[in-house]
Amino acid sequence: MLDADENAQAGGRCLENPEIRAVFVCEADGTLVGVITRKTLVREVVAAGLNPTKVILRGIAEPPFFTLEASLSLDDAFHTLEERDLERVPVAEDGRLVGVLSRAVVQRRLAEDEPPALDPDPGSLVL
Repeated sequence: MLDADENAQAGGRCLENPEIRAVFVCEADGTLVGVITRKTLVREVVAAGLNPTKVILRGIAEPPFFTLEASLSLDDAFHTLEERDLERVPVAEDGRLVGVLSRAVVQRRLAEDEPPALDPDPGSLVL
């Protein structure tokens, strides 16, 4: 997460790591402004011929496509991620970023919470 007052160069430094594909941009109080990606930096800064030390993230951050409310149950959140085919989604509470939900992590968590399957014939021995 980066502060909305940071410059594009700071965003680029975060995105140097190939494992990081997007960075959330927030106001000082945690209010989610949007997200920046490599594509955002190329389009808004490099292709426009702007100085990355002068471009402020607040001005180029793209609003998130979708967010989840923190009050949503884990099961409902997973179904929403599945229905919309989303991998990671910011989680907000009163507009402030409080986390990021990953479909793979939620899927593992829900699987851990499931009770083992019951034997359809409890009188038999299944090997």
